[in-house]
Amino acid sequence: MGTLTKTEVYEKCSDDLIRFATGLVGPTEGPDVVSAAVVRAMWSTNWESVNNQRAYLYTTVLNEARRHHRDTMRQRAMEIQAAAPSDADLVPEIRPEVLDAVSRLSMSQRATVFLAYWEDLRPAEIARRLGLSEGTVHWHLARGEARLRRILYD
Repeated sequence: MGTLTKTEVYEKCSDDLIRFATGLVGPTEGPDVVSAAVVRAMWSTNWESVNNQRAYLYTTVLNEARRHHRDTMRQRAMEIQAAAPSDADLVPEIRPEVLDAVSRLSMSQRATVFLAYWEDLRPAEIARRLGLSEGTVHWHLARGEARLRRILYD
């Protein structure tokens, strides 16, 4: 992206980043994940030395989505524990509510599947956006597709 200002970089990438984050964490949380990621990335001491700022932002959004997912799962676990009766022998095995098939993929698989199927990007472009090798993208796509088949058809 050359020597663009932070504002110019954000304006150029924000819509794509929000769509990406929405595919990872949903429409309610997507913009918040992007906001947190952009602040984290652009105020990092590494920002000025980053060669591929777009890939850096995508990677930061992916990491922020992972952080958000971990925090959400911790919160759910605490809510379940707080709601459970004190006599553990009477509590049936607690299972989290069944998430839709895509939300059960790893964050890396979810990211590549989202970009491939919702954004209609080829693996080479996904690799550029995420700062990964094309082989890694193919690997995540294949694993994600196989997991989706197992979840949906088994």
